[in-house]
Amino acid sequence: MTGKTRLTLYDTTLRDGQQTQGVQFSTPEKQRIARALDTLGLDYIEGGWPGANPTDSAFFEEAPETRAKMTAFGMTKRAGRSAENDEVLAAVMNAGTKSVCLVGKTHVFHVEKALGITLEENLENIAKSFAHLVAEGREALFDAEHFFDGYNADPDYALSCLKAALDNGARWVVLCDTNGGTLPGEIGRIVSEVIAAGVPGEKLGIHTHNDTETAVAGSLAAVEAGARQIQGTLNGLGERCGNANLTTLIPTLLLKEPWASRFETGVSLEALQGLTRISRMLDDILNRVPHRQAPYVGGSAFAHKAGLHASAIIKDPTTYEHVDPALVGNTRIVPMSNQAGQSNLRQRLAEAGLEVERDNPALPGILDEVKAREAEGYSYDTAQGSFELLARRALGQLPHFFEVERYRVTVDRRRNGGGRFATHSEAVVVVQVGDQKMLSVSENTDEFGNDRGPVNALWKALGKDLGPYQSDIEDIRLVDFKVRITEGGTEAVTRVTIDYEDEKGRRWATVGVSPNIIDASFEALLDGITWKLVRDGVAPA
Repeated sequence: MTGKTRLTLYDTTLRDGQQTQGVQFSTPEKQRIARALDTLGLDYIEGGWPGANPTDSAFFEEAPETRAKMTAFGMTKRAGRSAENDEVLAAVMNAGTKSVCLVGKTHVFHVEKALGITLEENLENIAKSFAHLVAEGREALFDAEHFFDGYNADPDYALSCLKAALDNGARWVVLCDTNGGTLPGEIGRIVSEVIAAGVPGEKLGIHTHNDTETAVAGSLAAVEAGARQIQGTLNGLGERCGNANLTTLIPTLLLKEPWASRFETGVSLEALQGLTRISRMLDDILNRVPHRQAPYVGGSAFAHKAGLHASAIIKDPTTYEHVDPALVGNTRIVPMSNQAGQSNLRQRLAEAGLEVERDNPALPGILDEVKAREAEGYSYDTAQGSFELLARRALGQLPHFFEVERYRVTVDRRRNGGGRFATHSEAVVVVQVGDQKMLSVSENTDEFGNDRGPVNALWKALGKDLGPYQSDIEDIRLVDFKVRITEGGTEAVTRVTIDYEDEKGRRWATVGVSPNIIDASFEALLDGITWKLVRDGVAPA
């Protein structure tokens, strides 16, 4: 026994998170996410709304086995029919989950205007729905929709909705800030008043939205006031501005005071080390770029750019870090930029496996070159791969693997068979490796004949035949491609940054600069391949 109060964590990524604009999970993707969430140690995983769409229905037919309670979501029965004969409620029940969460109205305005029923009918819908769930042997949860706005409008009626669910066997009643406009102080006050009115804190949950950027703070305020369940989503997914972000809430509860001393969850410190990986896995499934400045799990969450910061970090990381990045599976980064000093430089070289003495005469030259090249438009604080190659070259430690003698990229725009304009990209690359010369041609279309663009054509041609290095680069995957115009006008300088990943899970980024976007991309691609060969210890042919 730890003497700590137990908090219950409820994930709704697969249901509420799927309401994010532009997000639509496939059934296999939902299964993969559910398995990953379960490794964290969450208490509930809400799988979706069975009957609402084919994907959610299919998921419950093939839901993975989880330690967490797999939960089906739906709504209370409709007026004018019994709970036993409501086909929408029946579809939720037929999912076969032991736990069921139903949403119901608690705001007078929504009951009378949106539903068009009387207040008494709404209370009956809640009561009869939960009595039916419990009679069928299900654990029942009530998502009290628009609760905070409803409580401010008519506290007695909002409370009567909660009691209708509790009196008929609901295990949890969850207060939902559906519009996301209730600030943390008000959430804390209302939760305290709800508990004082007779709703037990151990049966009370919180579900916040992030429309004022305070969903995490609002959830913590509810816990401070006595709520004992937190609902949220991975990476803060959710409609509009998203839901309370569990990737921020979970490490805060485990690592920060007073939460760490007062409360415990089902997430262990060992499982917490997988948080960054799971967060980035979700972004990968969604084909989204991870938010670099996300707390705890972002790529920049533990990045120290200023020279003064880097110098202190080397002496003691706690000078500029509130937690050890390893606790959440993240890493410390000391990037290179025109603000860097020798502390940044030596730390970054050490991370690349290059131990350089403080008085090495090459160090000032590397710093000068970084600053000069950034004046030309380069940026090395997010392109660590290109920086490492620059430093190795200055230190005389960069092998010469191959040389591209020339390349050509063409884009042909013409009418297709349907009379509409379509593009067709093609790239040709000539590479010299030792005394071997190889020519590669790539027509860049997918299996449906759609053009994938000139940069991808160039990448495919470059990686098509590198002779003795071919097997060493085949696991490289392009993760992200970013373009920045550093000067205005048609003669602007273009900076291209490309992120990569390999089968070992390593990620790196490279940068290229040119007035020509294709040539800037090509420079970054060459660096990406070279970095991979260097880091894998490949011997030059």
